[in-house]
Amino acid sequence: MVGSSDITDREWGISGKNIEDIMEALQVADQLSTDNVLQTLKLLKVKILNNKMATSLCQKVTDTIVDYLRTMKPQGELEELCTGILTALGFQSPGIVIFKLWDRWHNNLPPNCLLIAVGRLIFFQGCPDSEGRARIRNQASWTQSIKFPALRLGCSPPWHTVLKALVISVRKHLDLGTKEDEIMDITQEAASLKAYLTLRLLFNRWSLKSNNKVTEQALVITGHLFFLMPPSKLKNQVNRLTRWLMTLISAKVVPFYISQCICQLTEALALSGYGGINLESQLENIIGMLFEQLSETVKDSDSLSVQNHSLALRSFYNLIQLYNDQVIPLIRKNMQTSDPAKIVSALQVFMHVFQEVPQTEQLQSEVMHSVIIMIQEDLKPVQKALLNFIEMLGQHDYLALPQGNFIINYVIRLSESDCSNEEDIQILCSKILQMVSLPKLITLACQPSNTLAFVLLSKTATKMALRARSRGQVPYLSSFHLSPTQFISPQKLLTHLVVLSVKPYREGEFGVSSLRLLYALHPITSLHPIINSSVGQLWMKKIPQMLQILDDHTEKNLNQEEWEDRLLQFSSQSLVAIDDDSWLEQLIKVVLERINYFSDDEEKAFLYKFFGFTLRTSRNMKLIKMMISSILQTVHEELQEREGIAVALSIVSMKHLKIVLDQLQVYSAVLTDKDSSFILKLMKEHQRREWGLVCNIIYLSYSKIILESKGDIFTHLDGILAMVLQHYHNCIMEKDKNLKLEYLDALTKLTNILSSHPMAFQFKFPQKLEIVTFMMELIREEPLNSISSSIRLKAMNIIIDFRKLHPLMELEERTELLRTCYKSVLCLPSTEVLQKEASSLQEAQATVDLFRETLQSLLRLMETLIVEMPSRIQHCLELLDTWLNSQKDNERERAMWCAARILGFTAKMNNFGMDIEFSRLGRLVRLLALRCQDPVDNICFLSAQAVYSLYCILLLQKQMGRKKQGLWEEEGKNEVYSANVFYNNTFEIAKAFAEYFTKMQLTTLVLTAMEGLTDSRAKVSLAAAQLMSAVMKERGRDMIKIEEVVEGILERLNSQLEPNTKEETVRAMCLLAGNNTHTVVPMLLNKTLPWDRTNLALWKAFGNQRETTISVLQLLIGILERLHSKEETKEMAFQPVAVTCALYEMLSGSLCQEAVQELYPRLLLAILCHLYWVIEQNVPQKMVVYSKEGGPGSKSKPFDPTSCALEVVKLVFSAAAYDGVVVYGDQHCCWDLLSCPRFYYIGIMDLTSGIVKTCEPAILHRILNLVRSLLYSSSYHWKILARAFYAQLLWHRSVAQTLGQDLLVNLIKWVKEPNLIMKEVGLRGISNLALHPGQAESLKGQVPFLKDLLKNEARVTVQAVKSLRNIICHGKGEDIKVVFCSISKQLCPLINDERDQVKISATSALSHMLRHIDKFKPRLTTRREIYTFLVPLLLSIQDNNTEVVKACGRALTEWTNVIGWSSLTQTFRHITLSDHIQVLEETCKYLVNTSKTQLVGDLLFQSFGFLKSSQSFLRAAAINFIALTVKKLNMSQIHEDDVELLQNAIGNLRNDPVESIQSLVNTTLKKIDEYINFRSISTSRMSQISNNILKVTGIKNPERKKRLFRSVKRERDDDNQKIWRWLQSPLNSLRNRYSGRVKDIPHKSGNSDKQSTGSQVPTSESPPTEAGPAAK
Repeated sequence: MVGSSDITDREWGISGKNIEDIMEALQVADQLSTDNVLQTLKLLKVKILNNKMATSLCQKVTDTIVDYLRTMKPQGELEELCTGILTALGFQSPGIVIFKLWDRWHNNLPPNCLLIAVGRLIFFQGCPDSEGRARIRNQASWTQSIKFPALRLGCSPPWHTVLKALVISVRKHLDLGTKEDEIMDITQEAASLKAYLTLRLLFNRWSLKSNNKVTEQALVITGHLFFLMPPSKLKNQVNRLTRWLMTLISAKVVPFYISQCICQLTEALALSGYGGINLESQLENIIGMLFEQLSETVKDSDSLSVQNHSLALRSFYNLIQLYNDQVIPLIRKNMQTSDPAKIVSALQVFMHVFQEVPQTEQLQSEVMHSVIIMIQEDLKPVQKALLNFIEMLGQHDYLALPQGNFIINYVIRLSESDCSNEEDIQILCSKILQMVSLPKLITLACQPSNTLAFVLLSKTATKMALRARSRGQVPYLSSFHLSPTQFISPQKLLTHLVVLSVKPYREGEFGVSSLRLLYALHPITSLHPIINSSVGQLWMKKIPQMLQILDDHTEKNLNQEEWEDRLLQFSSQSLVAIDDDSWLEQLIKVVLERINYFSDDEEKAFLYKFFGFTLRTSRNMKLIKMMISSILQTVHEELQEREGIAVALSIVSMKHLKIVLDQLQVYSAVLTDKDSSFILKLMKEHQRREWGLVCNIIYLSYSKIILESKGDIFTHLDGILAMVLQHYHNCIMEKDKNLKLEYLDALTKLTNILSSHPMAFQFKFPQKLEIVTFMMELIREEPLNSISSSIRLKAMNIIIDFRKLHPLMELEERTELLRTCYKSVLCLPSTEVLQKEASSLQEAQATVDLFRETLQSLLRLMETLIVEMPSRIQHCLELLDTWLNSQKDNERERAMWCAARILGFTAKMNNFGMDIEFSRLGRLVRLLALRCQDPVDNICFLSAQAVYSLYCILLLQKQMGRKKQGLWEEEGKNEVYSANVFYNNTFEIAKAFAEYFTKMQLTTLVLTAMEGLTDSRAKVSLAAAQLMSAVMKERGRDMIKIEEVVEGILERLNSQLEPNTKEETVRAMCLLAGNNTHTVVPMLLNKTLPWDRTNLALWKAFGNQRETTISVLQLLIGILERLHSKEETKEMAFQPVAVTCALYEMLSGSLCQEAVQELYPRLLLAILCHLYWVIEQNVPQKMVVYSKEGGPGSKSKPFDPTSCALEVVKLVFSAAAYDGVVVYGDQHCCWDLLSCPRFYYIGIMDLTSGIVKTCEPAILHRILNLVRSLLYSSSYHWKILARAFYAQLLWHRSVAQTLGQDLLVNLIKWVKEPNLIMKEVGLRGISNLALHPGQAESLKGQVPFLKDLLKNEARVTVQAVKSLRNIICHGKGEDIKVVFCSISKQLCPLINDERDQVKISATSALSHMLRHIDKFKPRLTTRREIYTFLVPLLLSIQDNNTEVVKACGRALTEWTNVIGWSSLTQTFRHITLSDHIQVLEETCKYLVNTSKTQLVGDLLFQSFGFLKSSQSFLRAAAINFIALTVKKLNMSQIHEDDVELLQNAIGNLRNDPVESIQSLVNTTLKKIDEYINFRSISTSRMSQISNNILKVTGIKNPERKKRLFRSVKRERDDDNQKIWRWLQSPLNSLRNRYSGRVKDIPHKSGNSDKQSTGSQVPTSESPPTEAGPAAK
């Protein structure tokens, strides 16, 4: 057997042998691999497609493939290849493949491959060629092909393909015509029968009730069978088909297949021309199914969804052709449901089939009815579809039907701008509205109900009008009057558009839309453009201008008043251009009609103006009278309507004043003529109201006419006023309260306008006095026990309106008027009583409000009378006396309120050209002042306001008098007081009026008031004290008999006064002292010390007021300065001590800070000078000059003169807010220094340091300026004080910079003085001066001078050291190293000075200098100088003084930093008194181990000098240093001479007078001997070996001992030196072998010969040689 892998393309051919091989291979396919079979099938398929095969060969291959499929049942790719091979065979011999279906399959279906191949073949065989003929192979018989296989339940999907292809193929071939029957071998009848049988088979054998692919394909097949079946058979199956489709819909089959099946069914039936009874009976179900399919969502991405919708609509189209009358009602039925989806679907269906439906009247009626129902339901999801449907109806003139208005209104409602509709809905509405006729559209736009849609309607109408104009069909709208019941008239249109333009930005575009529509419709009055062309020209010009204004503005910045005026002017000009009285008459009637039925207040007001302008345009007098009468008869219930009528009449009066006045007079007859008045014909309860309204219209019209008039009306006013009185006196109604109110209310409108007109004061109105008298009668008629109406209020307001109209009232008339009004208002019950009498809370509140308004009206009346006669203000106030002194609180309160308001109004007039006399000023002030203490708090408050106003009046009068005299004005004086200041405050009242008294009156007033201080009534005594205080504050300098006043006050203060009274009396004394300091203060200072509480309280009060404090302090400072300006006697003066006691009490308060700061430097120096003076006095023991009271339960603290002065110094700082100075003084013991005469100057300098650190530079300069004048004072005390301040102030940079070069001259001069204090002060100044940049450089020249002062007294030396330190530490450049070297020899001894102060100062200065020098990298010379300080520091570090040790530690730390001994830095930094010996030992060890022997020797030799010191401490310290250093040295290597020198130096102290030193010397010498002997033993063996080696070699043994001190010059032959160096290595090896200790000793070779060969012995003054590389 040949495998498939052996079959190649070259071996393949048409011969039977190869076919046999393939067939054999496929027959044993189960023995081949899948890949071999797959490859074989692929090759076979390619050959079949590329070669023509014989029929027999096709048969054999087909049989082989089918057998393979039957046995192997391939899947996947093998199955696909088999299908392809069968399809390829079928294209060559279709009959062979198709007939394989008829093989016996033993109750099984043929293989899927075969079925799919047959289906494909049938489908492709049915495709027509280019000639329209079917491509049918002779090899296959259509008769056999059309014989459908027996379909069974559950057949595989490939059968669907076969069946579907057969059906489609047959249908296509049948559609070609009957001529092809013979070619097909089947007739149409046979095909129909087969189709019917297939349909029956599908229904009978298949269960097609579920949602699956089989069902879907069955629906597709069924749809094609409909066209093959006989129509009769199909009609019989309609019921069954309908039920089946409904079942499938329930099973959720894809809608597309349902719709396609229904569509194919209806099309098949439509082709037959008649649907049949069954279809007719199933219409409702079918239409229901179709609507359900239409309700499915259409997705553009889903092609089946789109086709489903299209097929459903196509089905409706088919049904309409069959059953028009039955389908339309069913569609309408869905349109009238509540389901939006069904409605939308029904509308879509109707629009789809509408063209095919006959447009009968019945259909139109039914459709409109359905549309109306949908509109009434108004379902939002339906709107868009409904509008589309309406648009279609509009295209068929449905909108012109009677029901069309309802639809149009619906469209308008949808288009309203306040609806949140989508943009496409707005577009649809616009399209629909454009189908309406222009007149009708404009009529709709002007209907009030369509206001919200006006913008859209007007835009649409404008577009239509402009379109018509562009076509030459100008829309002249005057033809509207031809159909007055259908369309709007031109007058109404003009009125409506103008009114809408009043609010141009309403809804964004109201005004613009109105004007553009008006522009598009011009001219509006003519049927032809030639007639009245001026209107068109006017509109062509004006309307664009107005539109431009609207474009340039917004609702916020448009001036509404100007815009309305522009509209009115435009309307007026248009009417003038129209010039047609009949047209104008119609327009006026339209405006009146609109006024009566319009509700918007703003637009209604505009209509009244529009009416006025319209009527003013007319020249027909009869028409004007008629229209005025008409507008007066219109509705006038609302105030806005009455004001509109009045405005309209005022506009008309501008051209027709006489006619308007005559008509108003005729109209006013209804008020007085009973015979002709229509008011009496009304119901009785409405008559008074109507009378008041008519009266209101008339008077309001008069007022508006007055406003608009240019003066013509005033010639008629007296007659009008006379008529006004007649209206009331001859009233046709009974005069009750309500009628009075109506009348007064109307009259108020007239008088208010009249009084405000500027021309009214140019005329006389004799009727004025009669009206005022009439108003007074009405006021008197009002009850005094209640206030039930506003009659008195309105009457007073009317009187006020006539205030300046001529003729003016006489004095008697004014008095009577005021008394009448005072009595009518002030005597009313209190508001509490009025509220209780009210029946409800609302009535109570209304009563209170009315009373307040009445009181305000009374106030305005009084102000009116004052304005007319300002000089009579006192007369108005005197009339209030009765009520100001009333026993009733409410009457006093109201009267005081009136007085306060009158005085306040007068004060604000600022017009004092004429004198305002207060002949009883004292009485008035007394009265107002008493009311300030009234039991009623509000009366006190009102009295305060009245007093303040009276004070302002007097002050303004005074200023006016000064101005007349040419004097300067006193500005701002009235700002000192206010009503709040005077409130319940007699003190402020008395103070305010004190300036108006003479000197004698002042003194008498004070002496008299003094008697009242002891009054038992607290308020009286307090008022007396306040009066005194106020008078003394304002006029204290003008007082006389001061001594009497002072003694009198002291006497009262020593008595028992009320606390508040006593406090105020002390305050008065304080003010008296402030104004008369030189009289009052000496009197108090002369009181015996220590003072009592009264005197102390007075002095304390003197420190609580700035003016008094400054005045008193200046006097007290002057006393101290004057008494201490020259040397005093030995006896202590009494007055300066009293001054300090006074200052102690004054400064102990907390309110004198500002005053003390102003006098701070002078006060401080004065008290410090006094302190210096006091501490030098012989103060008696236990002398008490001041006693400070302690707290509760504690004793008072006595003070002597010194302690008192010292406390005052502290208080000066505290009072000046410099507590930091006091703290600084406490920390630095300044107060103890200041208390000691010897150290006083030091205390001053330390205290100045605190001042410099705490106070501002400005204060420092103030002190500096003060002390500079005292530097060379004749008083030693002042001189010491000034110089100490001066020197320490230089600590501050700004002070040093200010003084310049003169300051150094002064300081040098003081240093040269023999006085040690002056020297120290001068040096302190130089030290401070050196701290500042630039000063240190200039002071370098003073270094020699300062260096000479280092051997001076301790304090001078210390200051000299500090000065040098600051010069070096604050200097710049390399010169500071030179300066340091120049002073090092003088500074070094000070490190070990026996005076601790000098020692610490010098050591500390050295540490600062070293730190600064280290910044400049000192070289060899400087470093040598620095080395000289090591031994003194190491000796001082052994001091028992902690401060000395700390200073030495800091200095040594800086020393190590400079030299580079960093390992000792931390050791010195943390040194303490307890470990300084240990530190010394570590230092010596480091010195020996790391330094050269010569340096160690130099330092030891330097210490020999201290062995001879007079200080035992230094001698002992030097021995310790030597002992510790020697301990670390290898003494066996030290030359015998040096050892001997060391022993001799120490041995000289064996007889030291201090035993401890003797013991220390013996111990040290003993240890030195031990060190020498121990080292000799350890090295003896090595020495012998070395000697033997040298003997053998013949080399001379060099000297092995090191010289510690520079005493002998070492000379050695160069050759011997080389040999010696050569032997050093083996020598060291031998030494290390025999002595373990030797390896620990550092060995240096060859360095000793490089030292200096000088022969002189170093001294303690010579610098040591530096160790390390720098020494080379």
